[in-house]
Amino acid sequence: MIHTSYAPSVPGMVSIVLPCYNESEAIEQVVGDIRKVMDETGRSYEILVVDDCSTDGTAEIAEKLGLRVVRHAVNRGSGASRRTGTIEARGEIIVMLDCDGTYEPRTIPKMLSFFPKYHQVNGARTSEKGTLKLLRVPAKWLIRQLAVYVSGHQIPDLNTGLKAYYRDVMLKYLWVLPDGFSCVTSMTLAFLCNGHPVKYVSTPYYKRVGVSKFHPVKDSAKYIATILRVITFFRPLRVYLPVAALLLLAGLVFSVGHVVTTGTLQESDIILVTSGVMVGMMGLLAELIVSQRRA
Repeated sequence: MIHTSYAPSVPGMVSIVLPCYNESEAIEQVVGDIRKVMDETGRSYEILVVDDCSTDGTAEIAEKLGLRVVRHAVNRGSGASRRTGTIEARGEIIVMLDCDGTYEPRTIPKMLSFFPKYHQVNGARTSEKGTLKLLRVPAKWLIRQLAVYVSGHQIPDLNTGLKAYYRDVMLKYLWVLPDGFSCVTSMTLAFLCNGHPVKYVSTPYYKRVGVSKFHPVKDSAKYIATILRVITFFRPLRVYLPVAALLLLAGLVFSVGHVVTTGTLQESDIILVTSGVMVGMMGLLAELIVSQRRA
């Protein structure tokens, strides 16, 4: 594993990170709302914009607003922007939200009030404002149920873009974060699967300003792939053991049936039982590797 040194966080400071890609229509209003809310808290804070190679002048507007801007030379994706923001942020606590006007900045002080008891606090959206709701809502529900099974925790909103977390904790899990929208899912599961306390608070959710970059089919598939990858990284037995048990059970049932009806075992019976044993052994080996990494 490659170990990278990162600049130390500033104790007590909050970094508001805004991943941006072509958000020129919304960024000025979002920044203004954040500044108003954070000024009222009296906390030390910065606003950091990560521009993912916007073509509409988003970065230039951010600089005119006096913000620190980190630019990607090429478009790398929402997840890559969140990784960059976590690395470049100076604050002990990072608050990250989309720069499209969908999230309510007034939720931020409430989220910050739960530190240090929790290591990550998420804004659980109270409504669905995305397009293609008939497809998005059931898909999100199924993906969330899979994540609940993996993590062993109830998750009101798996892919919320409003998150607050300790920077030093997240730096340990940057390697698991993908470049796309499923990054926020990985951020949540990385904390939950490794024993970090996570809190959810309700937050309003508004119709976005501008055009959505979310593709309901492709990005939903990526969410599922992300959860399966996180399972392998952090909770392998959650998948391997049920599969092994299913194969063994099927093998035993078919074996008994074939012995009763034909008096002999079939090759398929032996294959099912052997496969179940092998999958179970692979799961135990994967769990051992994960346990050593945690230590």
